[in-house]
Amino acid sequence: MKTKRFLKWYYIAPIVLVAVPLFLALMGEVVMRLWNGLLPPLFGWPQITRWQALGLLVLCRILFGGFGSGGSRHPKDMTPEERERFRRRMRERFRESVESPKADNDEAQRVRRDG
Repeated sequence: MKTKRFLKWYYIAPIVLVAVPLFLALMGEVVMRLWNGLLPPLFGWPQITRWQALGLLVLCRILFGGFGSGGSRHPKDMTPEERERFRRRMRERFRESVESPKADNDEAQRVRRDG
């Protein structure tokens, strides 16, 4: 059993050691070409190198992708009680954001009529 596991890693490790750097280089190249093809002509921003493109890719992953799941739960993994609590909180938040401008608008109309 241990021999099979060792042989499996013996073949997989070299593939991973080659595939991961190639994938990173490819992604860096894609980001670099997109940046250099779009942003300098549109906005006059400077062109970037491959290393800067990889850094930008890592920065975007940190800011927008996080590291792993981050503790967020998918709705299909929630219990019915958690799902209902989530929906109730979203309804309350949405109502507050919709009702606030309306209340401000009503007050502005009163001031115009009275003023």
